[in-house]
Amino acid sequence: MESNPFRRARFMLSAHDLPDLPPEGGAEVAFAGRSNAGKSSALNALADHNRLAFVSKTPGRTQLINFFDLGDGRKLVDLPGYGYAAVPAAIKAHWQGVLAAYVGQRASLCGVVLIMDARHPLKPLDVQLIGWLAPTGRALHCLLTKADKLTRADQNAALSGVRRELKKLHPGATAQLFSSTAKTGREEAVSMIAAMMDRHPQKT
Repeated sequence: MESNPFRRARFMLSAHDLPDLPPEGGAEVAFAGRSNAGKSSALNALADHNRLAFVSKTPGRTQLINFFDLGDGRKLVDLPGYGYAAVPAAIKAHWQGVLAAYVGQRASLCGVVLIMDARHPLKPLDVQLIGWLAPTGRALHCLLTKADKLTRADQNAALSGVRRELKKLHPGATAQLFSSTAKTGREEAVSMIAAMMDRHPQKT
């Protein structure tokens, strides 16, 4: 496999509701996180593409499930950001239901990459998402973004704390430091995500 298969990512489709999702098949890795955690920036950094995922100055802007095709039946999935106060309650409720169903029931989903600000990890909605995922046995890898904004000591403390909590919330889950700005952690993240896909039984 090439060193970074995500460079081949191409936009496929957007879905507002579960019936709009593409047919089951292949292997999907979904990206989830709070609206201001840097999810779109992380996706762009992993794909080495400035505008693969839309980066908005207004958190909560992404309100669709966006699929990106990697070829060979593999897809990256950008889930709507959650937790932004300005999003109307009805929209929050809609996406809570959609995300819970997608994470819990989607057979093609082999793992989730949870994006969290390294300065504010494991907020209640992050823990809720992990709670939906843990019973399914699907892989979880956490990117602690904006790590460049922390000192080395604070980076290590944040990473150790998250790993300690993950042992309780989702045994087997992994975590790493990441910075879209400083371009750090990309190779490790690409390797972890590719491994998720490689372990997933390919469905046709």
